[in-house]
Amino acid sequence: MHVQDTHWASAAAVAPGGKAMSAAVGNGRADTARTTPLRVDAQRNLEHVLRAAREVFGELGYGAPMEDVARRARVGVGTVYRRFPSKDVLVRRIAEEETARLTEQARAALGQEDEPWSALSRFLRTSVASGAGRLLPPQVLRVGSAGSGDAGAAGEAVGLVGEARVPQQRVQPGSAELRIVAQEAAVADDAGAGALLDVVGQLVDRARAAGELRTDVSVGDVLLVIATAAPSLPDAAQQAAASARLLDILLEGLRSRP
Repeated sequence: MHVQDTHWASAAAVAPGGKAMSAAVGNGRADTARTTPLRVDAQRNLEHVLRAAREVFGELGYGAPMEDVARRARVGVGTVYRRFPSKDVLVRRIAEEETARLTEQARAALGQEDEPWSALSRFLRTSVASGAGRLLPPQVLRVGSAGSGDAGAAGEAVGLVGEARVPQQRVQPGSAELRIVAQEAAVADDAGAGALLDVVGQLVDRARAAGELRTDVSVGDVLLVIATAAPSLPDAAQQAAASARLLDILLEGLRSRP
């Protein structure tokens, strides 16, 4: 039930010895007793909306309507719009959070694995298992030329903002066509995308220098592996098994051969 914002008047009395006391005017309840549940409820609704948005966008792409997000969160669409005044604001929030998550996963692999190939494969396995690949912003996936693992990768991604288009997962069950969603619907901040490309570039450069990664593999290729190996399937166990199997195949394709 939605609780209307209400202003409650209160009077303060000072007890002997200077200790202040507050008494609510009206129904006898203190201000905090009335407002605290509203704040907790609003926070809970926000968490539900963000969780639902990740699920819906992960399954249907960033072109999915806000009504689908509200339905999955079990709130009214008005509640979603009160927290996010436009769909673009919600999409940006999700894309930025997932980009930041991938960046942290890449940094962890870079800092905790001494072997270059182990670091790269750990990053890929962790990222695919988290499902973040289904929510990668399109301008990150557009970095695909050989050699983009160097410092120019971030600049290339920034230059692609506003023009990239990326195929998303199909929306209607049974449809055989992939829907193309304009870049404006899924843009992460340039700094966040640049940080991701920089750290993944370090993983790529190390593995390539060690002779364990094909020389023609780019940062964009690695990120496409994450997106490709994270299918959205109705059964969680089936999805995990399919992702692991597909990633094993893709990893073999990335490795250099004598």
